[in-house]
This record gives sequence, structure tokens and C-alpha cells, in this order.
Amino acid sequence: MYYFRKDLQSKKPVNIDVPNKSIKMGLNESSLDPFKIVKDEFLTKMKTVHINRYFNDITKTLLRQLAEYANVPPECLVCGNGADEMLYYIFNSVRNDNNSFAVSLAPSYFDYKSYSGAVGLGIKFLSLNSDFDFSVDEYLELCDDENCKLAILCNPNNPTGNLLNENKIIETIEKSKQLVLIDETYFEFSGKTFSDKIFEYPNLIIIRSFSKSFSAAGLRFGYIISHPDNIKELEKVMTIFHMNLMTQTMISTMLEKKEIFLEHNKKIIENKKDVFKQLSAIEGIHVHPSATNFLTFTAGDDTENLFNFLANNEIAIRAVWHHPVLANHVRVTISNTTHNSAFIKHVKRFMEER
Repeated sequence: MYYFRKDLQSKKPVNIDVPNKSIKMGLNESSLDPFKIVKDEFLTKMKTVHINRYFNDITKTLLRQLAEYANVPPECLVCGNGADEMLYYIFNSVRNDNNSFAVSLAPSYFDYKSYSGAVGLGIKFLSLNSDFDFSVDEYLELCDDENCKLAILCNPNNPTGNLLNENKIIETIEKSKQLVLIDETYFEFSGKTFSDKIFEYPNLIIIRSFSKSFSAAGLRFGYIISHPDNIKELEKVMTIFHMNLMTQTMISTMLEKKEIFLEHNKKIIENKKDVFKQLSAIEGIHVHPSATNFLTFTAGDDTENLFNFLANNEIAIRAVWHHPVLANHVRVTISNTTHNSAFIKHVKRFMEER
């Protein structure tokens, strides 16, 4: 006897296939530990946050701080446990029946497929072309279906790293009959946002994360920006008290010291320029420009061997070669100068000895 949804029988559990090594450059995490920065202030603030209770004023404080940071009214925001949970709630809110589906570009964020499938929402993909651009006409044609409930655009795109054409994004929003989700997880590195257009386009919904730009991957905090009417509907599918008070307190404390994290992002951007230059100078390596905190590159037919060589030398990067557009490609997270130097040294060594 099978007790669950029939479609779950053919699904596999969500899994991240990244080596767990001493130098972690595979999951776009930060090398900066936020707890060390805000520890004293956080512990002081926690003295007034009683975790034996559901309610605390920290929730209103956090929403006010986040609204100020995102430069939108508080009623245009809803928070949760990472951008992934926000995706899950969005997918759950738009699914109407078994015929409902979303549309995304590909390659793009790996878990659009995972989380849409988790709620029984189908998903269709339009492949990027070789220069990581897309045909807006073909994309809109896929969306032009009564069963299409959501159009997804990751900007900048992960794992290609590029910003999508702004005019094409606007055209998609204007011509779509459904919600258009823009994933701005890497907003702080690209500096590009569409949050100022949520009142102009009521079908626009944006997600962001603190995992990358605020060095808080393990803390799990993400948020949605949209028209207040959309926020009200999304809250209907969310569990009450779904985000714990300790996380809220930590994020509130981090926002009080946001300049430290934003300055760190600037260092990462500078480090990225340096790594890009050094990688590009290695014969046999081709690296793509990026508006994120990672670089995607290829060593041609030697890419998989390079990936394994780095893993054997305790350096973890991410394999992104599963889509034809990124055949023989990998992705490396920009880290501190020590990790970056070790990475470059081992790439050079491999390419010289192959």
C-alpha cells in the first residue's frame, strides 16, 4: 500500500552533490562568519526575546529594518527560512491542479525543478543560447497557456552568472498573463533590482536571500518583495510562526551592522576581478564574466578531471555541466585571498601537468 501522492514515487529526494572539503568554494557561501561580528549585540538583544513565547516585538522591528534596507513599504514584504522556502510557498500558492506549470530558463537555479515538483507544480524550460541570452518571443510562447501559472527569471542567472537583458525582462512582465518571479538572490553583487517596479507591475514578485550577501547560508533567511495584494495571498499558504525568533533576532542585529557585510561584498567583487584575470591567463581555461559572487568556467574535455583533482586536494567547486549550454563547465565561489590563491595554484598545476 502506498500512502503518498502518486507522483512522489518517481521523484528523488533533493540532494546537493558537492564535495565537502576543507576549502569550500562550491555553494556560493561566504568565508565571513557573521556570528563573530554581531555576537555581543545579538546576545544582548536575545535577553528581551523569550523563546518560550510565540510573539515578540522583534518581528515588527525586523520588518521595519528590512523595509528600510529594501526601500519598499513593510506591507510589500514577507520573510521566511531562506529563498528556498519562499520559492516553495510561491509554487504552492500558484498551483491550481495537476495541469498547472511554471516556466523557467535553463540552465538556471537547480532547485526550481525540485521545489515545484515537491508541491505538484509542473515546470517547462526554455534553453538559453550559447551567449546565455534568450528569445523573449519563445519564452512568452511557452507562457501563453492557461495552465502556466508562473514565469521565472533568475537575474543575475545562476549558474551562468550573467544579468539578463533588462528590456526582455520588462517585456516579459508586461506581456505575461501570470505572475513573473524574478530571483534576485545575487542582487547585492549585481546592483540590479526591479523592486522599484512592484506597483507599476502588480504581477511582479521578487525573492532575495541573506545566504550570500550577508554571509548567512546556515541561518536560512530569505524574503519576498511584491505588491501588498500579492503578499496577502502568499501569507495564506504559509504556516503561522514559520520563522523562529532567534533567526529574526540575528537578522535584525545583522541589519544594524549591514555596512560591514556590504563592505565585505565589495571585497568579494574585487577578489572576483582578480580571480577572473588569473583564470583567464591560464592556457586552456575559458571563464565567463559574472555579476555574482562566483565564476563559471571550462577546461574543455579536461574539466571533470580538473574537478576531481581539486577535490583530491581539498578544494570543493560545483559541477554545472549537466545542461548542454554548460557542457564541460564548473562553478567556483569567490572566497578570501587565501582560498582564492590555493584554487588558482592548483588549477595552474593541473593544467601544466595534464
